[in-house]
Amino acid sequence: MPAATKRRAAKRAVKRPVKTVERVTAADFCTRACEALKQGAPDDITDKALQQVLTAAVKLYAAKVERRGHDVAPFTPGTVTATEAVVTACGMIRAADLNMFDVAIWFHRPQGIE
Repeated sequence: MPAATKRRAAKRAVKRPVKTVERVTAADFCTRACEALKQGAPDDITDKALQQVLTAAVKLYAAKVERRGHDVAPFTPGTVTATEAVVTACGMIRAADLNMFDVAIWFHRPQGIE
């Protein structure tokens, strides 16, 4: 076996350190988010973490609505203010590159038509 081939094989055999990944449950995220909000420090939660959680939640919510219809509540009544709901909805509308005409069409569809 040529020396170069042996070196490549030896290099592949060297174990690389495995990065430790912190496992965070939904409850952990919610606890950390609530603490950050109580402390007036929402930036304690990274944008990336928020995007990952929100992406997963939106995809799951949409899948449930498509399967079961409009009877899936996105949050418990009274836990989110109108401002918080609209700010979030507007952010999602912009991120999905929609306009208000697009939203109006979806909003006024009869229940059960997804």
